[in-house]
Amino acid sequence: MARKRGPRFKVARHLGENVFGHPKALKRGVKPHRKLSEYGLQLLEKQKLKAYYDVLEKQMNRYVQRAFRSKGNAGDTLVRLLECRLDNLTYRLGFASTLRQARQMVVHGHILVNGKKVDRPSYKVQPGDVISLREKSRSNEMFRTNFLESGLSLSYLEKDPDSFAGRLVRIPEREEIPINVKDSLVIEFYSRR
Repeated sequence: MARKRGPRFKVARHLGENVFGHPKALKRGVKPHRKLSEYGLQLLEKQKLKAYYDVLEKQMNRYVQRAFRSKGNAGDTLVRLLECRLDNLTYRLGFASTLRQARQMVVHGHILVNGKKVDRPSYKVQPGDVISLREKSRSNEMFRTNFLESGLSLSYLEKDPDSFAGRLVRIPEREEIPINVKDSLVIEFYSRR
């Protein structure tokens, strides 16, 4: 499985936004952009969306094609598809402090979906699915602390601290998803092909 490696904070400064959710990501300030063309703006928004969900170009193309085939607004559908990935929901529920840590938890088998081990970060979580921490992993102090102290609460997620589990209640609306991306520009970028 391919993964992005390299300097995350440098990418965050280039994009002008803390896409990794790390408190020190923009400590050294934002790198100013010269005036961008229309294509440059579209490319920047696409890079931002890819960075938010830590997906590579090939995977992003698949999500975009699925969004184009669906009914309704392709931009909203694209963001919803990315939001419902298992690694992302593991992060949003607070099992991990960063998306990279959430992905590693999933790959290493710490996360269960409906009581079954799923080790694929791109697994599409359906409404009603319960995401929980494996019984053996609950003794890990870092996992316990992350889950019990995470402050982000989203209306489309339900969290049960007693059983170290969370549930996707429904597919989120675009306005509820906490990312700052103009998805219409991303769709325009992929429509050029």
